[in-house]
Amino acid sequence: MEKSYRIKKNEDFQSVYKKGKSVANRQFVIYRYDRQEAEHFRLGISVSKKLGNAVVRNRIKRTIRESFTRHKEDIIAADFIVVARKPAADMSVEEVNNSLEHVMKIAKGFNKRIK
Repeated sequence: MEKSYRIKKNEDFQSVYKKGKSVANRQFVIYRYDRQEAEHFRLGISVSKKLGNAVVRNRIKRTIRESFTRHKEDIIAADFIVVARKPAADMSVEEVNNSLEHVMKIAKGFNKRIK
């Protein structure tokens, strides 16, 4: 995922947390904040140390990024922060993808209907 699609700065994270809306399922919480000047979506990922060691946390982040890359054209221009919950540590790539699709549909994060 290119740099322009990432949220890295703490102030950007805080503005999405404060101004954005959140939706959740059992595995993930997604905060969505619509920016007026946005050309494309930006993604921030938060994985707590409670979920596992660095290997586990990085695998979760890679699978989340992979899921967003798969749906790159279908996601609306907004800021998203994905917070992983405990069950995400034991999920496969396909399970993570399906779970994120589900919560993104609830958050109305897609431009069009995803099958």
